[in-house]
Amino acid sequence: MRYMATYDLMETLRNTNQWLGASALSMASYPVFSMVPNPALNWMAAWGEVTERTFQRMVTKPDWGIDSITGDDGRDHIVTVETTVKRAFGDLIHFNVAGRAPMARRVLLVAPMSGHYATLLRSTVRSLLPDCDVYVTDWHNARDIPVSEGKFDIEDYTVYLMDFMRELGSDLHVIAVCQPAPLTLAATAYLAELDPDAQPRTLTLIGGPIDPDATPTDVTDFGRRVTMGQLEETMIQRVGFQRKGVGRLVYPGLLQLASFVSMNGERHAQAFSDQIGRVARGESGDHDAHNKFYDEYLAVMDMPAEFYLSTVERIFKGLEIAQNRFVVNGHKVDMGKITNVAVKTVEGGKDDISAPGQCVAALALCTGLPDDKKASYLEPDAGHYGIFAGRSWRNNIRPLVLDFIDANSAAPAPKKAAKSTPKAANKNLAANG
Repeated sequence: MRYMATYDLMETLRNTNQWLGASALSMASYPVFSMVPNPALNWMAAWGEVTERTFQRMVTKPDWGIDSITGDDGRDHIVTVETTVKRAFGDLIHFNVAGRAPMARRVLLVAPMSGHYATLLRSTVRSLLPDCDVYVTDWHNARDIPVSEGKFDIEDYTVYLMDFMRELGSDLHVIAVCQPAPLTLAATAYLAELDPDAQPRTLTLIGGPIDPDATPTDVTDFGRRVTMGQLEETMIQRVGFQRKGVGRLVYPGLLQLASFVSMNGERHAQAFSDQIGRVARGESGDHDAHNKFYDEYLAVMDMPAEFYLSTVERIFKGLEIAQNRFVVNGHKVDMGKITNVAVKTVEGGKDDISAPGQCVAALALCTGLPDDKKASYLEPDAGHYGIFAGRSWRNNIRPLVLDFIDANSAAPAPKKAAKSTPKAANKNLAANG
């Protein structure tokens, strides 16, 4: 009950702040006050508007907001989000583009389960849609999953990825962003051993902690500073009575959000102070830069406790992926079993979450993969967000990823065939690693 009471207390504080913002906005916007304009009332209304929106967004799953794209024919094509595979802890969704011919590139974008919804990759999806048939892993908020559905840890996550890859077939190109990179690598290796025909053609790992010890950051080194007992005692709570997942142990999204904000507290405080000023002066809009960013940033989801704890214990503390000792359902997964899937890593030179060196470590683990199927790229001036959603992604990284996909789209040759000539795109990208 203690953990449940704490969860409900956090929700009560969030709800109270949302109510205070709404009350301040309503009171300061009372029409009679317009007879005697008062800057203090304008500021109060602005504070209320920003506060209400901020705390309300924390429990709202954002929409994808991708209604249409312009095709090569110059026409606008309607985009609908369809569920291809429905599972308890996450779905495989497809962005269906109406009236468009089948695309040669079929991409599975593996979204993180790290506190934010898959919609965090909205701009990534939008940038890929004109050139690819896009599928995304859409993870569910743990607070909405009944306890009867059982546990969900990193082994279950890996099996989900394997099932999704099997569903989509081998003419697939997988892109894993941040947290899922190690588990996507493991899922590919496990498929290479159990079901080789279901392997994707390429695997692109973007800013993921394959080897957190390669270049530790404050984020990846967190697991070294605390014990598992301390984590379980301070971070894990039971879902409160308002949610379908009542009683489920989770790592609350509100706690994760607090840790995100604390990393750059002064910058966030200044951003909200500036936004209040813009609202008071009538210079803001529902979709201005501040609201577009924070509507997504503030929307957080709870993670299953077993997933969070097993990630810290086995990926960051135990280094099971980095040392090729990862086990799924009692079976040791060997990254060296990957022999046909072209693997590429992408890192940002200014990434303060998964620093350069952590992700490229995947290539050394793929001992069964020839050098002509390995590639890496370092974007010198990009931070963590920029390597998959910012200007660096759009202008530099995305074109290179598409080139890598095209260079390795052909079905793998039988094992007895002679080695193929190294692809130019792979050689060029590997030189940047």
